[in-house]
Amino acid sequence: MEHLKVIDSVCTYCGVGCDIAANVNEEENRIESMFAHPDGVVSQGKLCIKGKYGFDFVASPNRLRTPRIKKSFLAKNPAIKEAIEGALREFDDVWYETTLDAATTACTMKLKEVQANYGRKSVCSIGGARTSCESSYLFQKFTRHTLNSPHVDNCARVCHSPSLKGMRTTIGEGAATNPYNDIYNTEFMIVIGSNTTEAHPIISNRILDVAREHDNLAVFDVREIKLHRFAKYKAIMPHESNLMVLNMLAYVIIDEELYHEEFIADRTKGFAEFKEKILNDPYANPKYFENIEGYEYLSKMIPKIAREYALKKSMIFWGLGITEHLDGSYAVMAITHLALMTGNVGKSGAGLMPLRGQNNVQGTCDMGMLPYYDPDYQTPKEVGLMTPQLVEEMLEGRVKALLNIGEDITHIHPNLNKIERAIENLELIYVQELFMTDVAQKADIVVGVKSAYEKTGVYVNAMRRLHLSQPLVKSDLPDDWEVLQILNNKMGGDYKYESSKDVWDEVRNVAYRRFSGASYVRLERHRKRGLQWPVHTEDTPILHQLDFRTEDGLGEFHYHQYKLRGMVEEIINKKLEGYHLTTGRTLAHYNNAAQTKQTETLLERYPEDILLVCEEDAADFTSQKVVLKTEFGQTNPLTIKLTDKVKPKTLFATFHHAESKINNLFGDKCDELILTAAFKSIKVEVINC
Repeated sequence: MEHLKVIDSVCTYCGVGCDIAANVNEEENRIESMFAHPDGVVSQGKLCIKGKYGFDFVASPNRLRTPRIKKSFLAKNPAIKEAIEGALREFDDVWYETTLDAATTACTMKLKEVQANYGRKSVCSIGGARTSCESSYLFQKFTRHTLNSPHVDNCARVCHSPSLKGMRTTIGEGAATNPYNDIYNTEFMIVIGSNTTEAHPIISNRILDVAREHDNLAVFDVREIKLHRFAKYKAIMPHESNLMVLNMLAYVIIDEELYHEEFIADRTKGFAEFKEKILNDPYANPKYFENIEGYEYLSKMIPKIAREYALKKSMIFWGLGITEHLDGSYAVMAITHLALMTGNVGKSGAGLMPLRGQNNVQGTCDMGMLPYYDPDYQTPKEVGLMTPQLVEEMLEGRVKALLNIGEDITHIHPNLNKIERAIENLELIYVQELFMTDVAQKADIVVGVKSAYEKTGVYVNAMRRLHLSQPLVKSDLPDDWEVLQILNNKMGGDYKYESSKDVWDEVRNVAYRRFSGASYVRLERHRKRGLQWPVHTEDTPILHQLDFRTEDGLGEFHYHQYKLRGMVEEIINKKLEGYHLTTGRTLAHYNNAAQTKQTETLLERYPEDILLVCEEDAADFTSQKVVLKTEFGQTNPLTIKLTDKVKPKTLFATFHHAESKINNLFGDKCDELILTAAFKSIKVEVINC
């Protein structure tokens, strides 16, 4: 143990973004164990199993350590093969191994050719949330300025883009309003569409601490989750009824005049029109649930929850169970309406808490890795296309090259059969990754890069808190931004960054509204605490204390009526037939499991995606495995598990393992405003194997 050194850094799995510490054997350049300091502000000295044990990927023999170029790509591009011939080594029947210099030369030669043949917009860049802010910033800068293409996007498209849209529309800022520790100052909590104990366990620790002591938790979900055990109000609701339920909460607050008149008058606009619309909306009256068989109890429970929320200092937490629907953006607006009506925003213990997916998905959006925002959410010179639109452009032959960093587009996106057809039309797929993920296997050129535990960089978690990572072990692999700099120089650009600090200092200048005061020096000094943006002379734990971040500083009401559809419509019409599937995470794995399945203990704990089936529906499931099918595609066989935790005719599956092909089931149905896929509910056919 005398050779172990403790090095502090940040966990880059989920949006909680815990401060971590590693016991490192410096002689053998190996992480021995992970823990959290007792005074860690985010972690509170605790880590989930991913943070504590999920570091084996760093030294995995499966790491992508040498760039690869596909033989079939070089066969189609003889000029490129000739240019790098001397740097090619046989690897297997599909790939050559090569040098970083040769891989980047091949990429830039092809990029120039594609743009010469098809125009500057024939290139798009997707990804970035699994890397640092510095690399995300440079990725969008390289695409927008060096390549002169507006097409940049990241994995927020399949998770919390509706939170950004809904919150910016109503209060001018699409980020969590409070620090996690404000949970200890709240009097009432609503959790909706978030399986917090599985997806954001270190936040759920705080929620459970408070709920056990004060019995002040309401939980809405389409199935029974662990959080329900500790809830005062255990609300199980039908699929796709989020917006209806949220409008009902608002209806009760207005009908019973529980709203905060002074706050509304001083700090909002549009309430009178909102009030009139909601009181005349038949779907907003909780009594509507009296007609929905199996869910009648919600007609009485929703008013009780609304009263407690309105009359107490309250917080609302939500996850992908809100955003991954047709009306995800509208549902987020409905959540912010509740806060605006009751004054539950802009103060300690009261606020809006979107639980972001990956640790740096907030930071990647802040860096401008979105088609409609430059860094700092400024308006770009040209607005690009969102990922689903880019897939259409690939099918139409207008987008011919894809640059992909740390996002498995052929695993985590919907309608995978369509995406497969789209990428077959591409002339170049270039990927920077840690492992040969599904998209890396389909790529033409793949470059291995440093993981978060091997580099220095800023990560921004779900509550706007910046943490500076530092290398836990040494690696001779390049960082993502370093490879982008090489690509830029070979495309005729002039990047001359010597370190990630140089890139970050540019970010602080370009995105000064949020980051001007967040120097490496300060972030190093506050490594365990972090700093919450906006950071100027001090950081800002609580947003909107005086004004909202809209043009006039006022919060806005934008009512949207729920549209009858799906399961609710079937129940109303007495035609609930077939099965409705919803998806989610399990604690042991993270998203596409590229990293977590490299840790044996985590893989053993959850080696495949499991399908949860209601015990009452057992007669329909006559085999141990079933295939799920829709008009868009079908899964591979899934192991079933009977449970009393899901309602009849409801199914639940995780999506961590690419081989399950869960996302084959989903078509192009998506959020009306921002195109986030409707992953949280689809009707499926069950085929017994």
